[in-house]
Amino acid sequence: MSFLDELRSKKHTLRPTSTILTHLDGQKFIQCGPETTPFHRKKFGFVVDTKPDNVPAKITDFIYLGSQDCCDSEILRNYCIENVLSVGIEVKCGKNCKFVECLDLPETDLEEVLAQSVDFIENAVQRQSNILVHCNAGVSRSASIVIGYLILVRGYNFLDAYNIVKNARSCVRPNDGFVTQLRNLTRS
Repeated sequence: MSFLDELRSKKHTLRPTSTILTHLDGQKFIQCGPETTPFHRKKFGFVVDTKPDNVPAKITDFIYLGSQDCCDSEILRNYCIENVLSVGIEVKCGKNCKFVECLDLPETDLEEVLAQSVDFIENAVQRQSNILVHCNAGVSRSASIVIGYLILVRGYNFLDAYNIVKNARSCVRPNDGFVTQLRNLTRS
């Protein structure tokens, strides 16, 4: 008996299954055998994280990295943070704040964002004043800015800068476009 014949003979013992198909336009359908019906999901397409991420990670002296949850006035006070660089998400917190627009997309020009951010970070460090660099989750955009700062101002190579940030805040993961741009950065 051939393998194909074995499969055909076992076909009737398989459990029926359904598959969710996603078309290029984003519409979802359920396919059960030859039939396809529209699919409406009532749940989010991602895991909803309800616990706060309000502990900023100390990257170097005076530089902290975190999510927007770290912008709470009590958190800022507890860590003696006087400066806040908001990357891509604006937060009002009553401190010396700077907002820099930045989308977490691989095609976003990081050089332009870094040009607006590095001096603000360095100014705080030179005054020996703690600064929080944050975005929404503290994973991609703000981490990329801190890595870029370490490369451009402190003279680290990409791998060393990335490892310093990753060791301090294990969840960091710049998007692939940011990683490519950061790898190409050099101190001028």
